[in-house]
Amino acid sequence: MARRYFGTDGIRGPANSKKLTPEIAMKVGQAAGLLFQRGNHRHRVVIGKDTRLSGYMIESALQAGFLSVGMDVLLLGPMPTPAVAMLTRSMRADLGVMISASHNAFEDNGIKLFGPDGYKLSDETEEKIESLMDSDISEQLAKATNIGRARRVEASLARYVEFAKRTLPRSMSFDGLRVVIDCANGAGYRVAPEALWELGADVVKIGVEPNGSNINREVGSTSLDTITNKVLEVRADIGIALDGDADRVIIIDEKGQQVNGDQLMALVAKIWQKRDMLTSDGIVATVMSNLGLERYLIDRGLTMERTPVGDRYVVEHMRKHGYNVGGEQSGHIVLSDFCTTGDGLIAGLQVLGAVKEYNKPVSEVCHLFEPLPQILKNVRYNTTDPLEDSKVQEAIEDGRSQLKEGRIVIRKSGTEPLIRVMAEGDDKALVKKVVNEICDVVTAAS
Repeated sequence: MARRYFGTDGIRGPANSKKLTPEIAMKVGQAAGLLFQRGNHRHRVVIGKDTRLSGYMIESALQAGFLSVGMDVLLLGPMPTPAVAMLTRSMRADLGVMISASHNAFEDNGIKLFGPDGYKLSDETEEKIESLMDSDISEQLAKATNIGRARRVEASLARYVEFAKRTLPRSMSFDGLRVVIDCANGAGYRVAPEALWELGADVVKIGVEPNGSNINREVGSTSLDTITNKVLEVRADIGIALDGDADRVIIIDEKGQQVNGDQLMALVAKIWQKRDMLTSDGIVATVMSNLGLERYLIDRGLTMERTPVGDRYVVEHMRKHGYNVGGEQSGHIVLSDFCTTGDGLIAGLQVLGAVKEYNKPVSEVCHLFEPLPQILKNVRYNTTDPLEDSKVQEAIEDGRSQLKEGRIVIRKSGTEPLIRVMAEGDDKALVKKVVNEICDVVTAAS
């Protein structure tokens, strides 16, 4: 069934436009509030946000919706997405909401919902919310005496910082490490530097001056030149780059080299295997993760399960099959012993812990395998689906036969009319040739 509001990661789109207006936000609050009222206790929802200007508008509209159906609202202010998930469980809320468009430009915004267990809602639950949003719920609104109350939670920052610190051994100290932290002018701009400082690091902060419109602008995990230059300038041991809602991370080593999610998953798998902490003898990644990671894990006697792109699919597979490490190449790292979703700060702390444990430079600790040549190209299409064209299908099969032990992943973008063509293999020239040939055929069919 085609969905009107929800996409692959909640509701997202240009703020104050057709897909994300105050009216829609209020309907989300009312519908989700009604759906998650179970039992006779006083129901509550926690709401966090990143630093976008439109967050004020959406927060107020959501708040009105929840209050109107009798739910109490706890306002967290700017907080990372994983902090909202954690506090939803910790504060025994019936629902959690994060207002954010993650790594998107500030003009966009979004609404992510978490159940009382701190996990993102299933497609089925989102469809029920959509149905209520398009229904007449006037008879289900709270009576005047039962309208909800709202208050701000001042201690939320300190609670999350302590939670993040407790994911490390009690004796762990980052004394002697110079850390550049880039918070993308986003949701982690207060908590991430504070946690690192309390753990003893010499902290150099960038991307910590949000003004409502500069989130992800030339800073953060999708714009790495700024942090790379700063790491080299101050001769830091490591750079930690978060995105707008701090649920993903990219590491910069002391030489200015990038360390993506694949290398981070390899590191955690190595350490947790050594400590006998790794469950199911492997990890969960997506179809985009490099074949080099898979080979590295196989050499260590571990497996790698693949899912469609999206951290929610990774988490679903982890929960179903008992894995406790998963993530995406883009930097979503899910460590389910601690978190119910990707957490950039906690993943960064695990890397720092490994650096202290091995007493080696980040470039040696974090570069565990040589990635295979991997090329990704996007092809824009019109109204027709080029993947249904027989010539496109033939080109894909021909590419697979050429690459032999390599991989080809063809998928539609979840947010734009794009076909993403990715291939990898041992021969870079051949990989490039295969990608170009498939893209040419897709373009002709579009």
